[in-house]
Amino acid sequence: MVSLMTFLFSLQGKEIPRYPLTDHSSYHHGEELAFTLSYGIITGGMCYLTVKDTLLNNQTVQHVVARGETVGVADVLYKIRDRYESFIDPETSLPVKAVRSIREGRYRYFNEVLYDRDSSQVMSKKSGIHQVPDGILDILSAFFYARNHKFNDDLVEGEMIEFMTYFSDELFPLRIRYRGTEVIRTNFGKIECYKFSPITEVGRAFKTEDDMQLWISKDDNRIPIRIKFNLAVGSFTCDLESFRGLKNSFSSVRH
Repeated sequence: MVSLMTFLFSLQGKEIPRYPLTDHSSYHHGEELAFTLSYGIITGGMCYLTVKDTLLNNQTVQHVVARGETVGVADVLYKIRDRYESFIDPETSLPVKAVRSIREGRYRYFNEVLYDRDSSQVMSKKSGIHQVPDGILDILSAFFYARNHKFNDDLVEGEMIEFMTYFSDELFPLRIRYRGTEVIRTNFGKIECYKFSPITEVGRAFKTEDDMQLWISKDDNRIPIRIKFNLAVGSFTCDLESFRGLKNSFSSVRH
């Protein structure tokens, strides 16, 4: 589920490079992606990614939302309703606001964070004002930043992609290792993908730092096709179930 984002990446180092902007645009208003989360043949949850243009303080922004929820028996045993939001300045690809709303069983968490680029500060609704590095992202906007400006053919196998984010009221480095390209079988045919291994935090849910794999379509959309988690309790797979409103033509490889 989306809540897994809270521990997917290790906290190693604070000096992370700022990647330059490119001319590429992989998404736009109206994009909607739906994913099924499965444990073997059992579907335990659904995840959704959406993009809409909106106004925030008279500024045109891209409102991106990631939400996850349990379904079926899993929903009866342990109800999850998680939601992450980011309001992104389309000119800079940087967030101006982020929202995190967590409902997992009896646990509740809610926070809003505003980003002040002029002063390199964030304003957390829960903890106040904090000084942050220039170009700071939130976790969700980091993914959309990578879709536009980093997931491309310039990657070298073994290369580490790193972003600095502000998450849970602290600096949170994201590190993703590029593993090359791979063609995978999906409900939409064979899809050529970029493959990545986000660096996971050993000792909580994962045994090694490579216990998560991510496949991103190797077309102009650069959308997630599959995510696989190898956890202590078993292997979970998150597969693209449906899509609409893509900015670019969706490509598949059929042999």
